[in-house]
Amino acid sequence: MRDQYYDQLDSVVDDLVAMTAAVRTAVLEATDALLDANAEAAESVISGDRDIDQAREIIEERSLHLLATQQPVATDLRQLVATLRMVADLERMGDLSVHIAKVARMRMPDVAVPEPLRPTISRMAEVAEEMVASASRIVAERDVDAARELEAQDDEMDKLRRSLFRALLGDEWDHGVEAAIDIALLGRYYERIGDHSVSMARRVVYLVTGEHPEATA
Repeated sequence: MRDQYYDQLDSVVDDLVAMTAAVRTAVLEATDALLDANAEAAESVISGDRDIDQAREIIEERSLHLLATQQPVATDLRQLVATLRMVADLERMGDLSVHIAKVARMRMPDVAVPEPLRPTISRMAEVAEEMVASASRIVAERDVDAARELEAQDDEMDKLRRSLFRALLGDEWDHGVEAAIDIALLGRYYERIGDHSVSMARRVVYLVTGEHPEATA
């Protein structure tokens, strides 16, 4: 029976890693839609969000079943509690990818990002994707060191968003109000994807050490 229990625990982690991969794909496709006015990619992200939502429901159901029937303690309990919180982070990242795809779709056939800001948005998207990929590896390998290193990528994301606001508020901005709103929202969406990745990484630190990283900093 205990072997079956640990198999179920491992299966929950595998499902969590698979969900993270699906979110990473959504981020990549949303960025493709945004920077290349790719309508097919936008629709793929929007329709695919149902699968991410369903993955959350399945993982939650399995985790809650194990909590109710096995009454885990110590690390096993922390794993299931952390999992329930991480699936919420992942679902929100999927939602944010949908928001990006919808901004892209709304401005098609034009590209939503003005050319001068394309490098900044492109880099934000790249950092966001890298952070989701790192979160996936951290969850799969329980890599505490990598989890703590993810904070550095989040610092870069914050700096990129601040540079967007400097451009929006600068005297040289001549792309209109709609574009300014789009860019402000897009910057927020990518930043929040990064924030949720950091949140996942911190939960892994808690899972492995039993201590909240904010308390150990």
